[in-house]
Amino acid sequence: MSRINIGGQAVMEGVMMRNNNRYAVAVRKPDKEIDVKVNACAGTSERPAICNIPIVRGVYNFVQSLVIGVKTLMYSAQFFEDEEEDTPIKEKKKKTKEQEARAEKAEMAGTVAFSIVLAIGLFMLLPAWIASLLDDVVKNHVLIGLIEGVIRLIIFLGYVIAISRMEEIKRTYMYHGAEHKTINCLEHGHELTVENVMQASRFHKRCGTSFLFIVMIVSILVFMCISVDAMWLRLLLRVLLVPLIAGISYEFIRFAGNSDSWIANVLSKPGLLIQRLTTKEPTEDMVEVAIASVEAVLDWRAYLAEQAKSKK
Repeated sequence: MSRINIGGQAVMEGVMMRNNNRYAVAVRKPDKEIDVKVNACAGTSERPAICNIPIVRGVYNFVQSLVIGVKTLMYSAQFFEDEEEDTPIKEKKKKTKEQEARAEKAEMAGTVAFSIVLAIGLFMLLPAWIASLLDDVVKNHVLIGLIEGVIRLIIFLGYVIAISRMEEIKRTYMYHGAEHKTINCLEHGHELTVENVMQASRFHKRCGTSFLFIVMIVSILVFMCISVDAMWLRLLLRVLLVPLIAGISYEFIRFAGNSDSWIANVLSKPGLLIQRLTTKEPTEDMVEVAIASVEAVLDWRAYLAEQAKSKK
C-alpha cells in the first residue's frame, strides 16, 4: 500500500489532520459532541518555487507546521476556557471581527516567536554553554561537540519525560496515538472504523517527535565539524544553523516515511522508541475524533478504492 499524503498532530481534546492544502481540527467538546473545523493552507503547488527545493522545503514546512499547530491549539483551547463568573454576556466588552482577527494574529505571532526562542535557547544554546565549561579540560573540538550533543539529548529526553507526567499532556499523548493509529490504518489499506483503527500501531516514522529527535542527531554531526573559540560566535552559529539542521532533518524524515528499506527502518528505530513516551493507547472515543478529522480533508473510501484498483 502506498503512503498517503496526510499528516497531523494532537491538540487539546482533539486531533488535527492535514492533506495537501487543507487541514481540519476535530475536538471533543465538553458536551461530548465532536466539533470539526476545516481551513485552507498553502499546499505544494501554491508555494513559491524556492520553497519546494530540498532542504529549503524542510524549513518552510517546519515554520508552516508550527503556525498551523499554534492555530489549532488556540482553537481547541477555546472550548475549555473557564467562563467568567457573574458576568452577563451582554455586559462583556464586544470586539469587531477586525479587532478580534488582529488580536488573534498578534497572539499567534507572539506564541510562535516565544516557542522558537524557547526551543533554541533550551535545546541549542544551553547545551553549547554547558559544554563550553569543559573547554579548559577537553582540547578536542570534536569531543566537545559530541559532549554538547549528549547534553542536548539528555535535556530533550528529560523535557519529554517531565511533561509526560502532566495529566493534560497524558491525554494529548493519547490523542497523538489516535492520530498515528488512524493514518497507519489507512496506509495498510483498512477501512476507517473504530475497531480497525484500535488494532493499528500507534507508532509512525513521519512523526514530529521523530523529527525533533533527528534534529538532535543532525545537530551533533554538524556542530562536531565546527571549531570556534569565541563563545559569542559559537552561540551565534547555533542559532544561524538551525534552519539548515531542520532542513536536513526534514529530508531524512521524508525519506524514512516513504521507504521500507532496511536502512530507513534501522535509522527510524530511535525516533520510534521516543514515541513510546509521546504516544499512548487511545480510547475509542478519541479514535472517533481522529477519524472525523481525517474525513474532513480526505475521502478515504475513494482513496482505498483507488489503491485497490491500482494493485490489480
